[in-house]
Amino acid sequence: MKSILEDMYYGNIRPNESIKSADPRAKQLHHEVIMLLDNYQKKLAAAEFEEIERLLDLVGELNSMHAAAAFVQGYRIGALMITEVYCMDTNEEGSGSI
Repeated sequence: MKSILEDMYYGNIRPNESIKSADPRAKQLHHEVIMLLDNYQKKLAAAEFEEIERLLDLVGELNSMHAAAAFVQGYRIGALMITEVYCMDTNEEGSGSI
């Protein structure tokens, strides 16, 4: 069995590349974005369309940074939750077995 830690170390785990939205509207929104971009490319001069593409690249970078920060924060919260569970005092009120 492969080690998840080794996969992370060697960069074999890239969740941002494999995430697919579970929202049924995602595919439709993606299609609409492509259609709008095609329309703008037909209407605008090449230099103007390049500016729109640059803007979209910058927005994509910002979204990627936000997604990375959210991933790290979620991972930290999950690790803190596990730590809390393992460190709970068994004599603590309400900490008995389920």
